[in-house]
Amino acid sequence: MYYLLIIIFIIGYFAITLEHSFKINKAAIAILTGVLCWTVYILSAGTEQEAHHISESLSHHLASISEILFFLMGAMTIVELIDAHDGFEVVTSRINTLNKVRLLWIVSLLAFFLSAVLDNLTTAIVMVSLLRKLIADKNDRLFFAGMVVIAANAGGAWSPIGDVTTTMLWIGGQISSLSIMGKLIIPSLVCILVPLAVLSFALKGAIQKPELSEAERRISSTPAQRNIIFFTGLGALIFVPVFKTITHLPPYMGILFGLGVLWIVSELIHNQKDEEDKHSLSVVYALRKIDMPSVLFFLGILSAITALETAGHLTDLATFMDTNIGNQSVIVMSIGVLSAIVDNVPLVAAAMGMYSFPMDHYFWEFLAYCAGTGGSILIIGSAAGVAVMGMEKIDFFWYLKRISLLALLGYIAGALVYMGQEYLRS
Repeated sequence: MYYLLIIIFIIGYFAITLEHSFKINKAAIAILTGVLCWTVYILSAGTEQEAHHISESLSHHLASISEILFFLMGAMTIVELIDAHDGFEVVTSRINTLNKVRLLWIVSLLAFFLSAVLDNLTTAIVMVSLLRKLIADKNDRLFFAGMVVIAANAGGAWSPIGDVTTTMLWIGGQISSLSIMGKLIIPSLVCILVPLAVLSFALKGAIQKPELSEAERRISSTPAQRNIIFFTGLGALIFVPVFKTITHLPPYMGILFGLGVLWIVSELIHNQKDEEDKHSLSVVYALRKIDMPSVLFFLGILSAITALETAGHLTDLATFMDTNIGNQSVIVMSIGVLSAIVDNVPLVAAAMGMYSFPMDHYFWEFLAYCAGTGGSILIIGSAAGVAVMGMEKIDFFWYLKRISLLALLGYIAGALVYMGQEYLRS
Protein backbone atom coordinates (compact mmCIF):
# COMPACT_ATOMS: atom_id res chain seq x y z
CA MET A 1 0.00 0.00 0.00
CA TYR A 2 2.80 2.42 0.95
CA TYR A 3 4.46 2.31 -2.47
CA LEU A 4 1.19 1.94 -4.39
CA LEU A 5 0.02 5.31 -3.02
CA ILE A 6 3.23 6.92 -4.21
CA ILE A 7 2.90 5.32 -7.66
CA ILE A 8 -0.71 6.51 -8.03
CA PHE A 9 0.25 10.03 -7.01
CA ILE A 10 3.27 10.17 -9.36
CA ILE A 11 1.26 8.84 -12.32
CA GLY A 12 -1.53 11.31 -11.59
CA TYR A 13 0.87 14.18 -11.29
CA PHE A 14 2.72 13.21 -14.44
CA ALA A 15 -0.60 13.20 -16.30
CA ILE A 16 -1.43 16.65 -14.88
CA THR A 17 1.86 18.15 -16.11
CA LEU A 18 1.15 16.73 -19.60
CA GLU A 19 -2.42 18.02 -19.65
CA HIS A 20 -2.00 19.71 -23.04
CA SER A 21 -0.44 16.60 -24.60
CA PHE A 22 -3.11 14.24 -23.29
CA LYS A 23 -5.87 16.80 -23.95
CA ILE A 24 -7.55 15.79 -20.69
CA ASN A 25 -8.47 18.53 -18.21
CA LYS A 26 -6.17 18.41 -15.19
CA ALA A 27 -9.18 18.70 -12.86
CA ALA A 28 -10.43 15.28 -13.99
CA ILE A 29 -7.02 13.71 -13.41
CA ALA A 30 -6.61 15.41 -10.02
CA ILE A 31 -10.04 14.26 -8.78
CA LEU A 32 -9.39 10.70 -9.92
CA THR A 33 -5.96 10.74 -8.27
CA GLY A 34 -7.35 12.02 -4.97
CA VAL A 35 -10.16 9.45 -4.87
CA LEU A 36 -7.84 6.56 -5.82
CA CYS A 37 -5.31 7.51 -3.13
CA TRP A 38 -7.94 7.46 -0.38
CA THR A 39 -9.56 4.31 -1.83
CA VAL A 40 -6.29 2.37 -1.84
CA TYR A 41 -5.49 3.66 1.64
CA ILE A 42 -8.80 2.61 3.23
CA LEU A 43 -8.81 -0.77 1.43
CA SER A 44 -5.45 -1.50 3.02
CA ALA A 45 -6.91 -1.12 6.52
CA GLY A 46 -6.45 -4.29 8.51
CA THR A 47 -9.38 -3.81 10.87
CA GLU A 48 -12.76 -2.10 10.87
CA GLN A 49 -11.51 0.27 13.58
CA GLU A 50 -8.56 1.30 11.41
CA ALA A 51 -10.88 1.88 8.45
CA HIS A 52 -13.10 4.04 10.65
CA HIS A 53 -10.07 6.08 11.73
CA ILE A 54 -9.10 6.63 8.06
CA SER A 55 -12.64 7.75 7.25
CA GLU A 56 -12.56 10.22 10.15
CA SER A 57 -9.21 11.56 8.90
CA LEU A 58 -10.74 12.16 5.47
CA SER A 59 -13.60 14.13 7.04
CA HIS A 60 -11.14 16.18 9.08
CA HIS A 61 -9.04 17.06 6.02
CA LEU A 62 -12.13 17.82 3.94
CA ALA A 63 -13.09 20.54 6.41
CA SER A 64 -9.72 22.26 5.89
CA ILE A 65 -9.85 21.82 2.12
CA SER A 66 -13.40 23.21 1.98
CA GLU A 67 -12.26 26.45 3.62
CA ILE A 68 -9.85 27.01 0.73
CA LEU A 69 -12.42 26.08 -1.91
CA PHE A 70 -15.14 28.37 -0.52
CA PHE A 71 -12.64 31.20 -0.30
CA LEU A 72 -11.63 30.70 -3.93
CA MET A 73 -15.22 30.51 -5.11
CA GLY A 74 -16.15 33.70 -3.26
CA ALA A 75 -13.13 35.62 -4.58
CA MET A 76 -13.66 34.39 -8.14
CA THR A 77 -17.31 35.43 -8.07
CA ILE A 78 -16.45 38.93 -6.87
CA VAL A 79 -13.86 39.33 -9.64
CA GLU A 80 -16.24 37.99 -12.29
CA LEU A 81 -18.93 40.50 -11.21
CA ILE A 82 -16.44 43.36 -11.42
CA ASP A 83 -15.41 42.18 -14.87
CA ALA A 84 -19.06 41.89 -15.99
CA HIS A 85 -19.46 45.59 -15.18
CA ASP A 86 -16.18 46.44 -16.98
CA GLY A 87 -14.89 47.60 -13.62
CA PHE A 88 -11.26 47.07 -14.57
CA GLU A 89 -11.71 49.78 -17.18
CA VAL A 90 -11.24 52.17 -14.24
CA VAL A 91 -7.58 51.14 -14.27
CA THR A 92 -6.86 50.22 -17.89
CA SER A 93 -8.28 53.40 -19.42
CA ARG A 94 -5.54 55.46 -17.75
CA ILE A 95 -2.61 53.77 -19.55
CA ASN A 96 -1.66 55.88 -22.56
CA THR A 97 2.11 55.56 -23.13
CA LEU A 98 3.52 53.89 -26.27
CA ASN A 99 7.15 53.59 -25.10
CA LYS A 100 8.00 49.89 -24.65
CA VAL A 101 10.16 50.27 -21.55
CA ARG A 102 7.79 52.67 -19.82
CA LEU A 103 4.77 50.51 -20.67
CA LEU A 104 6.58 47.38 -19.44
CA TRP A 105 7.22 49.02 -16.06
CA ILE A 106 3.61 50.24 -15.81
CA VAL A 107 2.12 46.87 -16.75
CA SER A 108 4.48 44.86 -14.53
CA LEU A 109 4.07 47.05 -11.44
CA LEU A 110 0.32 47.22 -11.99
CA ALA A 111 0.21 43.42 -12.18
CA PHE A 112 2.40 43.21 -9.06
CA PHE A 113 0.14 45.33 -6.86
CA LEU A 114 -3.12 44.18 -8.45
CA SER A 115 -2.14 40.57 -7.77
CA ALA A 116 -1.78 41.30 -4.07
CA VAL A 117 -5.46 42.27 -3.97
CA LEU A 118 -7.11 40.07 -6.59
CA ASP A 119 -4.80 36.98 -6.76
CA ASN A 120 -2.18 36.12 -9.37
CA LEU A 121 -4.41 34.00 -11.60
CA THR A 122 -7.13 36.64 -11.95
CA THR A 123 -4.54 39.37 -12.39
CA ALA A 124 -2.81 37.45 -15.18
CA ILE A 125 -6.11 37.04 -17.02
CA VAL A 126 -7.02 40.71 -16.59
CA MET A 127 -3.57 41.94 -17.64
CA VAL A 128 -3.43 39.76 -20.76
CA SER A 129 -6.85 41.11 -21.74
CA LEU A 130 -5.42 44.59 -21.20
CA LEU A 131 -2.34 43.83 -23.31
CA ARG A 132 -4.55 42.80 -26.21
CA LYS A 133 -6.06 46.29 -26.15
CA LEU A 134 -2.65 47.98 -25.88
CA ILE A 135 -0.27 46.02 -28.14
CA ALA A 136 -0.94 44.96 -31.73
CA ASP A 137 2.31 43.08 -32.43
CA LYS A 138 2.10 39.45 -31.29
CA ASN A 139 5.81 39.09 -30.43
CA ASP A 140 5.83 42.24 -28.31
CA ARG A 141 2.68 41.11 -26.53
CA LEU A 142 4.16 37.70 -25.71
CA PHE A 143 7.15 39.34 -24.06
CA PHE A 144 4.89 41.55 -21.97
CA ALA A 145 2.71 38.54 -21.11
CA GLY A 146 5.79 36.67 -19.88
CA MET A 147 6.64 39.55 -17.57
CA VAL A 148 3.04 39.62 -16.34
CA VAL A 149 3.50 36.01 -15.16
CA ILE A 150 6.58 36.99 -13.11
CA ALA A 151 4.93 40.14 -11.74
CA ALA A 152 1.63 38.47 -10.85
CA ASN A 153 3.36 35.62 -9.02
CA ALA A 154 5.70 38.00 -7.18
CA GLY A 155 2.79 40.25 -6.21
CA GLY A 156 0.73 37.32 -4.98
CA ALA A 157 3.50 35.98 -2.74
CA TRP A 158 3.45 38.82 -0.20
CA SER A 159 -0.33 39.04 0.19
CA PRO A 160 -2.47 36.53 2.12
CA ILE A 161 -5.08 36.67 -0.66
CA GLY A 162 -2.71 37.06 -3.62
CA ASP A 163 -1.72 33.44 -4.20
CA VAL A 164 -3.44 30.13 -3.46
CA THR A 165 -0.38 28.82 -1.63
CA THR A 166 -0.06 31.93 0.53
CA THR A 167 -3.79 31.71 1.23
CA MET A 168 -3.35 28.07 2.24
CA LEU A 169 -0.61 29.03 4.71
CA TRP A 170 -2.72 31.90 6.03
CA ILE A 171 -5.84 29.78 6.45
CA GLY A 172 -3.76 27.00 7.99
CA GLY A 173 -2.41 29.36 10.65
CA GLN A 174 1.23 29.19 9.51
CA ILE A 175 1.43 32.92 8.70
CA SER A 176 -0.40 36.08 9.75
CA SER A 177 -1.48 38.75 7.27
CA LEU A 178 0.48 41.73 8.68
CA SER A 179 3.69 39.77 9.15
CA ILE A 180 3.70 38.24 5.66
CA MET A 181 3.00 41.60 4.01
CA GLY A 182 5.65 43.43 6.02
CA LYS A 183 8.42 40.88 5.53
CA LEU A 184 7.83 39.77 1.95
CA ILE A 185 6.89 42.94 0.09
CA ILE A 186 10.51 44.03 -0.45
CA PRO A 187 11.85 40.59 -1.53
CA SER A 188 8.83 40.17 -3.83
CA LEU A 189 9.36 43.63 -5.29
CA VAL A 190 13.02 42.83 -5.93
CA CYS A 191 11.88 39.65 -7.71
CA ILE A 192 10.20 41.77 -10.39
CA LEU A 193 12.53 44.78 -10.34
CA VAL A 194 15.59 42.73 -11.34
CA PRO A 195 14.02 41.40 -14.58
CA LEU A 196 12.62 44.87 -15.30
CA ALA A 197 16.05 46.44 -14.87
CA VAL A 198 17.60 43.92 -17.28
CA LEU A 199 14.90 44.44 -19.90
CA SER A 200 15.14 48.22 -19.62
CA PHE A 201 18.47 47.97 -21.46
CA ALA A 202 17.26 45.39 -23.97
CA LEU A 203 13.92 46.80 -25.17
CA LYS A 204 13.84 49.62 -27.68
CA GLY A 205 11.21 51.56 -29.58
CA ALA A 206 7.46 51.96 -29.22
CA ILE A 207 4.47 49.64 -29.36
CA GLN A 208 1.65 49.95 -31.85
CA LYS A 209 -1.88 49.95 -30.50
CA PRO A 210 -4.49 47.76 -32.21
CA GLU A 211 -7.61 49.26 -33.69
CA LEU A 212 -10.57 48.31 -31.52
CA SER A 213 -13.94 47.42 -32.95
CA GLU A 214 -17.17 48.97 -31.78
CA ALA A 215 -18.07 45.77 -29.93
CA GLU A 216 -14.82 45.99 -27.96
CA ARG A 217 -15.43 49.61 -27.12
CA ARG A 218 -18.96 49.00 -25.92
CA ILE A 219 -19.42 49.16 -22.14
CA SER A 220 -22.15 47.03 -20.58
CA SER A 221 -22.88 49.28 -17.60
CA THR A 222 -22.94 53.00 -16.81
CA PRO A 223 -19.79 54.68 -15.42
CA ALA A 224 -21.49 55.15 -12.03
CA GLN A 225 -22.50 51.49 -11.80
CA ARG A 226 -19.05 50.40 -12.95
CA ASN A 227 -17.34 52.48 -10.26
CA ILE A 228 -19.71 51.31 -7.52
CA ILE A 229 -19.15 47.63 -8.30
CA PHE A 230 -15.39 48.06 -8.78
CA PHE A 231 -14.74 49.85 -5.50
CA THR A 232 -17.23 47.75 -3.51
CA GLY A 233 -15.67 44.55 -4.85
CA LEU A 234 -12.15 45.80 -4.26
CA GLY A 235 -13.13 46.85 -0.76
CA ALA A 236 -14.64 43.40 -0.10
CA LEU A 237 -11.37 41.70 -1.06
CA ILE A 238 -9.21 44.08 0.95
CA PHE A 239 -11.52 43.75 3.97
CA VAL A 240 -10.95 39.98 4.30
CA PRO A 241 -7.70 40.20 6.34
CA VAL A 242 -9.30 42.92 8.50
CA PHE A 243 -12.37 40.73 9.09
CA LYS A 244 -10.18 37.81 10.17
CA THR A 245 -8.18 40.00 12.55
CA ILE A 246 -11.31 41.44 14.18
CA THR A 247 -13.46 38.32 14.41
CA HIS A 248 -10.84 35.52 14.39
CA LEU A 249 -13.11 33.67 11.96
CA PRO A 250 -11.56 31.85 8.96
CA PRO A 251 -10.91 33.96 5.82
CA TYR A 252 -13.63 32.20 3.84
CA MET A 253 -16.19 33.77 6.18
CA GLY A 254 -14.78 37.19 5.35
CA ILE A 255 -14.93 36.60 1.62
CA LEU A 256 -18.50 35.31 1.89
CA PHE A 257 -19.41 38.41 3.90
CA GLY A 258 -17.95 40.60 1.15
CA LEU A 259 -19.74 38.62 -1.54
CA GLY A 260 -23.05 39.01 0.31
CA VAL A 261 -22.60 42.78 0.53
CA LEU A 262 -21.62 43.05 -3.14
CA TRP A 263 -24.56 40.86 -4.14
CA ILE A 264 -27.01 43.19 -2.37
CA VAL A 265 -25.36 46.28 -3.87
CA SER A 266 -25.55 44.83 -7.39
CA GLU A 267 -29.23 43.95 -6.93
CA LEU A 268 -30.03 47.46 -5.69
CA ILE A 269 -28.31 49.34 -8.52
CA HIS A 270 -30.06 47.21 -11.16
CA ASN A 271 -33.48 46.86 -9.50
CA GLN A 272 -35.17 49.02 -12.13
CA LYS A 273 -34.10 46.77 -15.01
CA ASP A 274 -36.03 43.75 -16.22
CA GLU A 275 -34.62 40.26 -15.68
CA GLU A 276 -33.19 39.93 -19.18
CA ASP A 277 -31.26 43.21 -19.03
CA LYS A 278 -29.72 42.62 -15.62
CA HIS A 279 -29.03 38.89 -16.04
CA SER A 280 -25.43 39.29 -17.29
CA LEU A 281 -24.75 41.82 -14.52
CA SER A 282 -25.94 39.62 -11.66
CA VAL A 283 -24.05 37.52 -9.12
CA VAL A 284 -26.01 34.48 -10.32
CA TYR A 285 -24.47 34.94 -13.77
CA ALA A 286 -21.02 35.52 -12.26
CA LEU A 287 -21.34 32.27 -10.29
CA ARG A 288 -21.89 30.40 -13.55
CA LYS A 289 -18.77 31.95 -15.08
CA ILE A 290 -16.25 31.18 -12.32
CA ASP A 291 -13.55 28.66 -13.14
CA MET A 292 -15.02 25.60 -11.41
CA PRO A 293 -12.54 23.18 -13.04
CA SER A 294 -9.75 24.99 -11.16
CA VAL A 295 -11.67 24.67 -7.91
CA LEU A 296 -12.17 20.95 -8.54
CA PHE A 297 -8.49 20.62 -9.43
CA PHE A 298 -7.53 21.97 -6.02
CA LEU A 299 -10.03 19.62 -4.38
CA GLY A 300 -8.52 16.62 -6.13
CA ILE A 301 -4.86 17.43 -5.64
CA LEU A 302 -5.28 18.47 -2.01
CA SER A 303 -7.24 15.27 -1.34
CA ALA A 304 -4.36 13.24 -2.78
CA ILE A 305 -1.83 15.14 -0.65
CA THR A 306 -3.83 14.62 2.54
CA ALA A 307 -3.96 10.88 1.80
CA LEU A 308 -0.17 10.81 1.63
CA GLU A 309 0.00 12.94 4.77
CA THR A 310 -2.32 10.65 6.74
CA ALA A 311 -0.51 7.53 5.53
CA GLY A 312 2.80 8.91 6.80
CA HIS A 313 4.58 9.58 3.49
CA LEU A 314 5.13 13.28 4.16
CA THR A 315 6.60 12.66 7.59
CA ASP A 316 9.07 10.24 6.03
CA LEU A 317 9.92 12.81 3.34
CA ALA A 318 10.50 15.49 5.98
CA THR A 319 12.86 13.18 7.82
CA PHE A 320 14.72 12.41 4.57
CA MET A 321 15.12 16.11 3.69
CA ASP A 322 16.21 17.07 7.18
CA THR A 323 18.75 14.23 7.25
CA ASN A 324 20.18 14.76 3.77
CA ILE A 325 19.81 18.53 3.34
CA GLY A 326 19.30 19.92 6.82
CA ASN A 327 19.57 23.63 6.00
CA GLN A 328 16.10 25.23 6.07
CA SER A 329 16.92 27.86 3.47
CA VAL A 330 18.23 25.27 1.00
CA ILE A 331 15.17 23.09 1.59
CA VAL A 332 12.76 25.96 0.95
CA MET A 333 14.62 27.24 -2.12
CA SER A 334 14.62 23.69 -3.49
CA ILE A 335 10.85 23.57 -3.02
CA GLY A 336 10.59 26.87 -4.90
CA VAL A 337 12.59 25.61 -7.88
CA LEU A 338 10.65 22.34 -7.85
CA SER A 339 7.41 24.35 -8.04
CA ALA A 340 8.48 25.43 -11.53
CA ILE A 341 8.22 21.81 -12.64
CA VAL A 342 5.15 20.74 -10.68
CA ASP A 343 2.29 22.77 -9.26
CA ASN A 344 3.12 24.71 -6.09
CA VAL A 345 -0.21 23.89 -4.40
CA PRO A 346 0.62 20.28 -3.52
CA LEU A 347 4.21 21.22 -2.64
CA VAL A 348 3.04 23.73 -0.06
CA ALA A 349 0.35 21.34 1.13
CA ALA A 350 3.06 18.70 1.56
CA ALA A 351 5.27 21.11 3.52
CA MET A 352 2.31 22.01 5.76
CA GLY A 353 1.97 18.33 6.55
CA MET A 354 5.69 17.76 7.01
CA TYR A 355 6.64 20.58 9.36
CA SER A 356 5.20 22.04 12.57
CA PHE A 357 6.93 25.38 13.03
CA PRO A 358 5.08 28.16 14.93
CA MET A 359 3.14 30.94 13.17
CA ASP A 360 5.25 33.48 11.25
CA HIS A 361 8.35 31.30 11.51
CA TYR A 362 11.18 31.98 9.05
CA PHE A 363 10.43 28.69 7.27
CA TRP A 364 6.76 29.50 6.53
CA GLU A 365 7.41 33.05 5.32
CA PHE A 366 10.33 31.99 3.12
CA LEU A 367 8.19 29.13 1.80
CA ALA A 368 5.43 31.60 0.86
CA TYR A 369 7.97 33.61 -1.15
CA CYS A 370 9.75 30.68 -2.83
CA ALA A 371 6.63 28.65 -3.68
CA GLY A 372 4.87 31.77 -4.97
CA THR A 373 7.69 33.10 -7.16
CA GLY A 374 9.58 29.95 -8.10
CA GLY A 375 6.75 28.83 -10.35
CA SER A 376 7.57 31.69 -12.74
CA ILE A 377 10.76 29.97 -13.87
CA LEU A 378 8.74 27.77 -16.23
CA ILE A 379 5.45 28.67 -17.95
CA ILE A 380 3.73 25.56 -16.54
CA GLY A 381 4.94 26.22 -13.00
CA SER A 382 2.06 28.40 -11.85
CA ALA A 383 -1.65 28.89 -12.38
CA ALA A 384 -0.95 32.36 -13.77
CA GLY A 385 1.57 30.94 -16.23
CA VAL A 386 -0.76 28.21 -17.43
CA ALA A 387 -3.58 30.74 -17.90
CA VAL A 388 -1.37 33.09 -19.93
CA MET A 389 0.01 30.15 -21.89
CA GLY A 390 -3.53 29.18 -22.89
CA MET A 391 -4.73 32.70 -23.67
CA GLU A 392 -1.74 33.77 -25.78
CA LYS A 393 -0.70 30.31 -27.02
CA ILE A 394 2.81 30.76 -25.62
CA ASP A 395 5.14 27.91 -26.52
CA PHE A 396 6.91 26.20 -23.60
CA PHE A 397 10.34 26.54 -25.18
CA TRP A 398 9.75 30.15 -26.26
CA TYR A 399 9.19 31.02 -22.60
CA LEU A 400 12.18 28.90 -21.55
CA LYS A 401 14.53 30.78 -23.91
CA ARG A 402 13.28 34.32 -23.32
CA ILE A 403 11.69 34.57 -19.87
CA SER A 404 12.95 31.72 -17.65
CA LEU A 405 16.41 33.18 -16.98
CA LEU A 406 14.87 36.55 -16.07
CA ALA A 407 12.48 34.81 -13.68
CA LEU A 408 15.32 32.80 -12.11
CA LEU A 409 17.42 35.94 -11.59
CA GLY A 410 14.51 37.68 -9.89
CA TYR A 411 13.74 34.59 -7.77
CA ILE A 412 17.32 34.32 -6.49
CA ALA A 413 17.65 38.08 -5.90
CA GLY A 414 14.44 38.21 -3.87
CA ALA A 415 15.44 35.14 -1.86
CA LEU A 416 18.81 36.71 -1.01
CA VAL A 417 17.08 39.92 0.07
CA TYR A 418 14.72 37.99 2.37
CA MET A 419 17.58 36.02 3.93
CA GLY A 420 19.49 39.27 4.37
CA GLN A 421 16.53 40.88 6.10
CA GLU A 422 16.24 38.00 8.54
CA TYR A 423 19.99 38.00 9.20
CA LEU A 424 19.87 41.70 10.11
CA ARG A 425 16.87 41.14 12.40
CA SER A 426 18.59 38.34 14.30
